[in-house]
Amino acid sequence: MKKISITLFAVFAAMALSATAEVSWTTDFSAAQTQAKKDKKLVLMNFTGSDWCGWCIKLKKEVFDTKEFADYAKDNIVLVDVDFPSRKPQTADLKKANEGLKSKYHAEQGFPTIIVLNSEGKEVWRQVGYMKGGPKAWIDKLNEVKKN
Repeated sequence: MKKISITLFAVFAAMALSATAEVSWTTDFSAAQTQAKKDKKLVLMNFTGSDWCGWCIKLKKEVFDTKEFADYAKDNIVLVDVDFPSRKPQTADLKKANEGLKSKYHAEQGFPTIIVLNSEGKEVWRQVGYMKGGPKAWIDKLNEVKKN
């Protein structure tokens, strides 16, 4: 009976892990632009306060951490994390780079702010605040932006 319980636990744990997908985020904006240009992908910059902004945490959990979004992102977008945490340590260089991006893209209106660039670096969409609808709404909007 104990072996069956352990086996069932392992199966359920594996299922739970596969329900949330890990997407690859970078903090290197320059590398992201280079990759997007090479692969003809969009660049999605997530200006966030990952450890204090409730709407940012909700967006990450309900959209960015889903398998549906991860599968889409893998083939269509390069993800850039522009984080302004209150407790999580960051290097001085990363803080400076994030402040530079915040200033360059005028992302001072609040968090989360999502800015999407085409593969040539032109801003094609901006979303300030949380957008309802889960990963499907985000994917639909990104597909719309990609067509234009």
